[in-house]
Amino acid sequence: MEAITTNVVRIAKPKVLVTGVAGFIGSHLLEALLNRGYKVVGLDNFSTGSPKNLEEVERKVDKKLFKNFKFIRGSVSNIKDCSDALKDVEVVLHQAALGSVPRSFAHPLDTNESNVTGFLTLLTLAKNMGVNRFIYASSSSVYGSSPELPKVEDKVGDVLSPYAATKKMNEMYASVFASNTFETIGLRYFNVFGPRQNPHGPYSAVIPRWIEALHIDKPLMINGSFNISRDFTHVSNVVEANLLAMTAPNLISVNNIYNVSCGDNIPLSEVLANIASHYNFYDKEIRIKMGLYRDGDIMHSCADITKIRNELGYEVKTTFSEGIKDTLMWYDEFYNKGRKNV
Repeated sequence: MEAITTNVVRIAKPKVLVTGVAGFIGSHLLEALLNRGYKVVGLDNFSTGSPKNLEEVERKVDKKLFKNFKFIRGSVSNIKDCSDALKDVEVVLHQAALGSVPRSFAHPLDTNESNVTGFLTLLTLAKNMGVNRFIYASSSSVYGSSPELPKVEDKVGDVLSPYAATKKMNEMYASVFASNTFETIGLRYFNVFGPRQNPHGPYSAVIPRWIEALHIDKPLMINGSFNISRDFTHVSNVVEANLLAMTAPNLISVNNIYNVSCGDNIPLSEVLANIASHYNFYDKEIRIKMGLYRDGDIMHSCADITKIRNELGYEVKTTFSEGIKDTLMWYDEFYNKGRKNV
């Protein structure tokens, strides 16, 4: 009787490019990918990212796995930098951008150069160089003037800032390329927070900014009202969404856009209560400085995550209460070590 042999076909993990790899979200993606055995190319020009984030990943990841990482210092707006970074890459996780609504009002040309010119440069080269899938960071800011809560992917309003306009343009360009048989997936992030988020500077996010204020005994700045609420989303949820988008089958999941959040809206008063509780500030006076509403601000934001659950299998990995504890513990170590930048 003739022996029956079974050939096992092993499909290698795709080589991944992470842009903005030295940033807050990019460095967390790098860490997760390396720990899962992927080969990763990282592109960053350190305009907002920091070498210290890459150093932290190197400390946390096994030395053998970290050897699978290749770093290229460069810009997504530069054709040569992008071409070098995309060589033999199969999947792109595009995170590089100039964030912050206030920054976009102050520097609209810089924001457009990074977020639109850079996006289109990378997208065009990725398609021409044979990349299989292009996953990119969009933003909840594209919902703009829409009053509807929770936010559903196909119901957006007029954008309210240059930053939001750039992210909306990203989605439009991705849709055009998708119609030409190129796989794109857009992920609309909602108010991401977590370890390594930069607390310094005029454009830092509210959670790291408040944590720093309490550490250095400065007033907490509130723009508008304590009643403002946001769908604060721990960075681990963003990592999970990107990993799911990478491996999603080529059915209804590709050439689509998904909300990435916890599906909840947390008032700023609750954020402060969590931070104050961690530092036992209830018996102390917290100084608060009230400011005006900023251009482009909205009162409330909360995402409907039904679509990403049904189509990508996403579930909230870390709740807000779990995430804020994790974040506060990281910043405790950050300040105890006397670090001056992220």
